Amino acid sequence: MANTNRGVVYEGPGEVRVEDLDFPELVLHEQNERKLNHGAILKTIATNICGSDQHMVRGRTTAPAGLTLGHEITGEVIEVGSDVEFIKKGDICSVPFNIACGRCRNCKERHTGVCENVNPARAGAAYGYVDMGGWHGGQAEYVTVPYADWNLLKIPADRDTVMAKMRDLTMLSDIFPTGYHGAYTAGVTTGSTVYVAGAGPVGLACATSCFLLGAAVVIVGDMNAERLRQARSFGCETIDLSQHADLADQLEQILGVPEVDASVDCVGFEARGHGPESGGERPATVLNSLMDITRAAGRLGIPGLYVTGDPGGVDENARIGQLGIRIGLGWAKSHVITTGQCPVMRYNRQLMMAILHDRVQIARNVNATVIPLDRAPEGYEEFDKGAARKYVIDPHGLVGAAS
Repeated sequence: MANTNRGVVYEGPGEVRVEDLDFPELVLHEQNERKLNHGAILKTIATNICGSDQHMVRGRTTAPAGLTLGHEITGEVIEVGSDVEFIKKGDICSVPFNIACGRCRNCKERHTGVCENVNPARAGAAYGYVDMGGWHGGQAEYVTVPYADWNLLKIPADRDTVMAKMRDLTMLSDIFPTGYHGAYTAGVTTGSTVYVAGAGPVGLACATSCFLLGAAVVIVGDMNAERLRQARSFGCETIDLSQHADLADQLEQILGVPEVDASVDCVGFEARGHGPESGGERPATVLNSLMDITRAAGRLGIPGLYVTGDPGGVDENARIGQLGIRIGLGWAKSHVITTGQCPVMRYNRQLMMAILHDRVQIARNVNATVIPLDRAPEGYEEFDKGAARKYVIDPHGLVGAAS
C-alpha cells in the first residue's frame, strides 16, 4: 500500500500550495488521539474546489495556516477499520462533505449537517474546513473517512461505468445535493417560477435541480457575464445584476409579474449591491432582495454560506455575521426560510441514480473542468477571478484517463 501523500494546503490569505502530507491514519490526532476503527482510508479519485474553500483562501474566515483543504471527495476504499462491516476494499464511494456519526439524535433525524459527536466545539463537521473539528481535507491523494458504513455512499455500478460518469458523480459530495437542497426547501415543484441568486457552481447546480424538480422558469442573477452565459446554455433566463438594480422590474419583464414562487440564495455573505452604482459589498443584499421578490407564503432556500466570524467584513456587525435583514418583510409575507448546511445524505442516493440513469447532466451544466493536483493553486486563482468552471482535481490522473 502507498505510504506517501500530497495535498493542497492553505498558507494564508491568497496563498495555497501543494505539499507533502502525512499518510492518512485511522486516528485523529487533532481530537485527543481519537480512534477511528469505524473509518476507512480512500484513494482519492476526484476532489473539487468549492466556493466555500475560496472564502477561506480569500482570508474571509478564521482558517489557520497549514490547513489541508477539500471537502468534496470521491474515492476508492483501500483500507477499512476493524469495526467496518459493509464497506469493502475496492468500493468506489461518494463522500458527503458533512461528517456524521449516524448515532446521535440529529443524525437519526437526518440532520447530518449538525451531527453532535464529530466536532468538540459545536454541532457539525466537515473535511478540511475552518472550525469543523480538525478533520483533514480531501484535496489530496489519500484521505481518511470516519464512520465509513454510515458516511460512504457506494456507487452501485461497474468500474468502467463509474469512471465514465465520474465528472458527474463527483458533484454528489456537495454542490449537487446543496443546490438541490436549496431548490427543494424553497418548494420548487412542477410549474414553479424560481429565482436563483448566483451563477457560480452551486447556483448552476441549483438551477439544474430546479429543472429536475419540474420548474417552468428558472431565472439566474449574477454580475459575471461568463457565468450567466453558462446558465443560459442549459435553458435558464438570466439577469445581469451589474446593470440592473431593480430586480423586481427585471422579473416582471420576463414573467409578466414582479415576483417568483420560490427563490434560492446561492451567494452567501460576500454578496455585493446590485446595479452600476452598487458601491461594493453588501452582505444582506441577497437575503433582502429575495424577501422582496418572493410571493407571499413563498419559500426561500439559503444554502449560500454565512459565517459567525469574518475578518474581512465591511463593518463590526458583518465581522460576527450580524446582518441588517428585513425580517419584518419576511414575517409580513409569511415566508418560510431554510438555512444551514445541506444534509447531503438526505439527497445523494437519489441524485446518484439520476446521474447513473442519464436523467441529468450536472457536469455539463456546471462546466466541470478536470485539472491535475499540481494545478490546484492555478485553479483557485482562476476561480477567484470568476471563471465559469467547476474545477475537479484529479490526483492520480484517473478521471482524465477515463475521459
